[in-house]
Amino acid sequence: MATPDFSIEFYPPKTPDGADKLRVARAKLALLQPKYFSVTFGAGGSTQQGTLDTVVEILGEGHDAAPHLSCVGATRESIRAILTQFQSHGIKRVVALRGDLPSGYGGAGELRYASELVEFIRAETGDWFHIEVAAYPEVHPQARSPQDDLQNFARKVQAGANAAITQYFYNADAYFAFMDQTRKLGIDIPVVAGIMPITNYTQLMRFSDMCGAEIPRWVRLKLASFGDDSASIKAFGLDVVAQLCERLLAGGAPGLHFYSMNQAVATTALWERLKAA
Repeated sequence: MATPDFSIEFYPPKTPDGADKLRVARAKLALLQPKYFSVTFGAGGSTQQGTLDTVVEILGEGHDAAPHLSCVGATRESIRAILTQFQSHGIKRVVALRGDLPSGYGGAGELRYASELVEFIRAETGDWFHIEVAAYPEVHPQARSPQDDLQNFARKVQAGANAAITQYFYNADAYFAFMDQTRKLGIDIPVVAGIMPITNYTQLMRFSDMCGAEIPRWVRLKLASFGDDSASIKAFGLDVVAQLCERLLAGGAPGLHFYSMNQAVATTALWERLKAA
């Protein structure tokens, strides 16, 4: 089996203090030598400049970096301008997403789906970009059915995606079942497992409710039982997520993509645990 690839995700900081804290976290995470860092893109492109600035800074530090790019609410011309900017900075990797409309925003834009965005990127830039797309082992919360969601994923691959990153999950069986289904459709791109460290119960519940990620009942009950004992929450979370990662890698996952929340400690602890396994 090929050596798994590891990558780490940040969101663009909103304040100078946040930018300084991210630099400190990033310096620690860079010691782990991930294949690349990715940087998210706010609803309707609301963090567009912050995304680009952060990616350019990472590239300047000698690491590969991938900006996220969402098409919702955007025009072809605005996407074309962003792609030109990316190319001018030597960015060769992009995470292409439909994205979410910010509240109070008008129409969906000229490109309605991530598959249309991938198709547009390929038409405009050929093979310049390595394109990552999203995958949903537990089904996208807005999908009409699991079958419909799978077909949406297939369309992104057919449009020219090179690889995929999953929404985070805590049930390895959901990932393996998804991979079986994609193989039956003849899809053979790498699907890297998205990993969310567990450090804060309330925050985890809020994120998971928003994105449709299931937290197994036994995990929820155990986390709830710790109350405000953050040390116990983090220790238990490390055990749960490390075991998940070990099972995914043993089962053939081509890599892990860590949602760092701009923090170094939890991702580093996971990495060290996996190295020691």
